Amino acid sequence: MPHEVRGVVAAKKGAPVEVQTIVVPDPGPGEVLVSVQACGVCHTDLHYRDGAVGDGFPFLLGHEAAGTVEAVGEGADGLRPGDYVVIAWRAPCGTCRSCLRGRPWYCFDSRNAAQSMTLLDGTPLTPALGIGAFARKTLVAAGQAVKVDPAARPEAAGLIGCGVMAGYGAAVHTGGVRRGDTVAVIGCGGVGCAAIAGAALAGARRVIAVDVDDAKLDGATRFGATDTVNSRGTEPVAAVRGLTGGFGVDVAIDAVGIAETYRQAFYMRDHAGTLVQVGVPDPATTVELPLIDLFSRGGALKSSWYGDCLPTRDFPILVDQYVRRRLDLGAFVSERIALDEVEAAFDRMRDGKVLRSVVVL
Repeated sequence: MPHEVRGVVAAKKGAPVEVQTIVVPDPGPGEVLVSVQACGVCHTDLHYRDGAVGDGFPFLLGHEAAGTVEAVGEGADGLRPGDYVVIAWRAPCGTCRSCLRGRPWYCFDSRNAAQSMTLLDGTPLTPALGIGAFARKTLVAAGQAVKVDPAARPEAAGLIGCGVMAGYGAAVHTGGVRRGDTVAVIGCGGVGCAAIAGAALAGARRVIAVDVDDAKLDGATRFGATDTVNSRGTEPVAAVRGLTGGFGVDVAIDAVGIAETYRQAFYMRDHAGTLVQVGVPDPATTVELPLIDLFSRGGALKSSWYGDCLPTRDFPILVDQYVRRRLDLGAFVSERIALDEVEAAFDRMRDGKVLRSVVVL
């Protein structure tokens, strides 16, 4: 029997979001119905609202979510009602060319629920990143619901579903930060701070946070930054090199995604160092670099997709780190809000006043 619940809908490009009644079907084969307990407000939701992620309006927003399985469809193996889960937007298919080559974190056919959630009049909703969790219930593919330790508070655990995993994975998986490395992270929002935390947990001996906001830089130290650089008044490449004996860092992470910060990260690297871009760029952004610098400096230039993660492997690990008090997920939660406060939370996000607002249901 379909379920009618309240959800946050972006009805048309650039318009304020609305809380509307939506219809969530019972799970079909390979699907699960999740009762959402908390869901973070991510920049990607704002991109959907503003029409920067396709034109599939109306969108049902929300994708950084934790909750409990309410019902399972046929074939949803390994899950049962009551299981505590974090929802992933990557659920590897197991059969595409990437999965078959042993690289499921690059799956080309990630699974989502086959049935649509709708408005009351039957209009299909496009769920953000295949999740749509700014609602009391959501329908996802079974592979998207990853069981984790129920000791983790949902407003903290849900953030692993996107921003924390993206940043942590950019450092640990894509960047391959190892014990004794030096690391610079440009941009100390939620993703950047997660990259800082990942680098610190991996054993980096120096983690340099770069931002234009002193308050964000102060916050970055809570996640493991050993040094901070305010690039509003200081040339950041020179500052990072000055902190590393003139050499530059082993891994430079651009968590902003604009041409200027990409170039800064490129030149912050030591010889043969690694650059990781995890900040989502505007589609129109381009970068120009001298080809001789690309050749002579060596190293690797990488883009990090979802922290190159495998949710079934990595979500439980990060939750365990949180439960053991080695990863302070609670520090990412700036405020707890209701469904009808999401639009105002977008404003605070634009102004850089929060790491994460979290809708608690």
